[in-house]
Amino acid sequence: MEDFATYILQEKDYIQKMMITYYLSKKTGIYFDKAVVLKVELARLFMKYDMINVDENIILTAGLLCNCKKIDNAQKIGKLETFAKEGAEYLSTLGFNKRFCKICEEINRYSGSSPREKESDILEVVDQFTGLILNRVERPAFSVEEAIVILRERNFKVIKNRYLEDFIGFVEDLEKITIREKIDVPIIKKLISLHNNEANVKSFISILGNRYSEKIDKLIDKYLGKKAELMLQKGNNGIQYKRIKRKNRLNNANRALFSKEIADRILNHESIYKVDDE
Repeated sequence: MEDFATYILQEKDYIQKMMITYYLSKKTGIYFDKAVVLKVELARLFMKYDMINVDENIILTAGLLCNCKKIDNAQKIGKLETFAKEGAEYLSTLGFNKRFCKICEEINRYSGSSPREKESDILEVVDQFTGLILNRVERPAFSVEEAIVILRERNFKVIKNRYLEDFIGFVEDLEKITIREKIDVPIIKKLISLHNNEANVKSFISILGNRYSEKIDKLIDKYLGKKAELMLQKGNNGIQYKRIKRKNRLNNANRALFSKEIADRILNHESIYKVDDE
């Protein structure tokens, strides 16, 4: 009989992976909530957008399971520092190999695992960003603009994440893509709304899979197609144009990209915000 690791890794449909994880959580009590679903959707969209050379199946599966031993209690700081390593150890008992468990352990930096896997950096930056844009018991959600500032100026100011600037570029582009409902709504805002308004994890997965996932993919494909056309119009300078844009993002990382009001709000939350809380 195959083990759980083989079973979920062989499932290529990521919505079905979510449902498998949902039923596992019901059976075993592992941590799995709507925020995990949102994180995995953003990770999937990031990989689609940036065409990163990683195994998407591994990333999505690890994203669903890396928080399995998390405790939903901001006061249990000790647990915050150990849940990733404990989760990796638990996943090894389900048949996942050493590298997969290492990727999951590196969702945060508390275990000191080094060198870090590149997949871990993707999961880490998505995890941090998603935690910022959602409401928490100790503070309201930050805006997307505020979250970007916090990623650059606090969470990763002295910590290297190889995908930080690429992810920020992805978020900035995603803010330009709107999904048409009664009004045009930016994709990230729509996903946050679904997270906040759906009654439970199962209904969030269902509406994402049945109504929004394919629609969002088409919108991103259309946007990327237009960007490709623009680069082709620039002829042989197309690749160089992309490199210049990336260089400009890196050079602008320390500029004041936000208002004094936003800066004050971020600073006012400094004493209660936990870098790896989400």
